[in-house]
Amino acid sequence: MASPKPLSRFWEWGKNIVCVGRNYAEHVKEMRSDVLSEPVLFLKPSTAYVPEGAPVLIPAYCRNLHHELELGVLLGRRGQAVPEAAAMDYVAGYALCLDMTARDVQEECKKKGLPWTLAKGFTASCPVSAFVPKEKIPEPHALRLWLKVNGELRQEGKTSSMIFSIPYIISYVSKIITLEEGDLILTGTPKGVGPVKENDEIEAGIDG
Repeated sequence: MASPKPLSRFWEWGKNIVCVGRNYAEHVKEMRSDVLSEPVLFLKPSTAYVPEGAPVLIPAYCRNLHHELELGVLLGRRGQAVPEAAAMDYVAGYALCLDMTARDVQEECKKKGLPWTLAKGFTASCPVSAFVPKEKIPEPHALRLWLKVNGELRQEGKTSSMIFSIPYIISYVSKIITLEEGDLILTGTPKGVGPVKENDEIEAGIDG
């Protein structure tokens, strides 16, 4: 039965944006963090969504806004405590996403041992591409992601370098948070994160 809400416009009705931190070893190194045995999770509200082509907003309290390029995994049905072996059956498709981060604010939060919501959950902090159906990406762990700012290549990474695989992430998250149709999981960023300024133009892509 067709969904009454089109997955092609998931940003208009999807509820949860679940983000995975520290999922590429090179990015962990550039952030001077430790590789952990379990994924780091944080949430963005649905008001963080920005559809492709719309402007990203810089929060008034941020002085150092960074881009973080990520492969987003879109859920096609509800799942709770999903076994890893069955996890890909819950995937409807993918989107290229940005986890915009108020880096100066995040560093202060880390120093004080506080949550990252101010740094990660602000309005327009999750730009997303058009929906890509699962059938178009038969092997999501064999992609090259890239990001340019004003035409200059800044970020580049292969999804084969993920520490935690997509099935593992879906299974892990679904044991904590019941996932629903239209929910988006951001799978972590490769190395090369960096600052953007007002009027910069961000372009990103998935090879193939």
